[in-house]
Amino acid sequence: MTEGRKMFFSVMAIFLVYALFFILFEDYDRKLFDENSDLHLLVFSAFVMIGLGFLLNRYSHRMDERISREQAEKEQTMRRQLTHNIAHELKTPLASITGFTETLIEHPDIDEQTRQQFLARTLQQAKRLTSLMQDISILNRMDYAPEALEVERVNVASLMSEITEETALALKKKQMKLRNCLQGTILVLGNPSLLYSIFRNLIDNAINYAGEGTTVDVEAHEQPDTWLFSVSDNGVGVAEEHLPRIFERFYRLDKGRSRSMGGTGLGLAIVKNAVTMHGGTITVSRNFPHGLRFTFTLKKSTEI
Repeated sequence: MTEGRKMFFSVMAIFLVYALFFILFEDYDRKLFDENSDLHLLVFSAFVMIGLGFLLNRYSHRMDERISREQAEKEQTMRRQLTHNIAHELKTPLASITGFTETLIEHPDIDEQTRQQFLARTLQQAKRLTSLMQDISILNRMDYAPEALEVERVNVASLMSEITEETALALKKKQMKLRNCLQGTILVLGNPSLLYSIFRNLIDNAINYAGEGTTVDVEAHEQPDTWLFSVSDNGVGVAEEHLPRIFERFYRLDKGRSRSMGGTGLGLAIVKNAVTMHGGTITVSRNFPHGLRFTFTLKKSTEI
């Protein structure tokens, strides 16, 4: 129900209660009014209620139209900004791939070592382009076809065990530790692919930006209807002024540094959208004494 409709029915309910009260207690204060006066007053009140109802109905329609128009304008602005950001992000890897490829074609006699370097850089930029397109695809599915996402019982502990194995090499390269405290059976109700994206993106974010020799902790606490998860690290952290915008699409603290590490700028946006789609909430805060802490909830699911 729209805001205008809510207002209209709320006010009309008040008038209906008033009319009911008047009818039930029509003998109230008989000294001031005779029966004809009561009837006239009742008719007058009915006309007033109908008139106010008509005006409120028109006002509610106008309110709904204005809200819809403002939302449409806001969405259009966001889409234009998103399109601009996507074009900007695609430009860098495409330019690199084009440049390296043209160099190899125009200089067939280039030495083998340089050739291999150019091929490796081309492959790196192609992988980055692939990651960007995959992230955009995930966001589009959440934005425009959330009803198409299948929901089932997912054991997050098993999911996190897979991610631990998959990220072992990247953690080893940076001499980092991942302390996975999710053990046993932790069942939540959700889409397996999006749940994987939540935990994988948070772990990848810590690997990319926490710094070498740091530790990442993944914990879960059971609540009556939800599981409360936290992913924290003891790395370099983020300045306080950046925290409110950290989930924005393509928001980067250091654009050059983020691109050099292979980030698409969409990972944390995917995390927030996925958590919200599952009916949960997510917050980010500075971890004491250093690092970041992401805390979020997911609906609990019990075994049959």
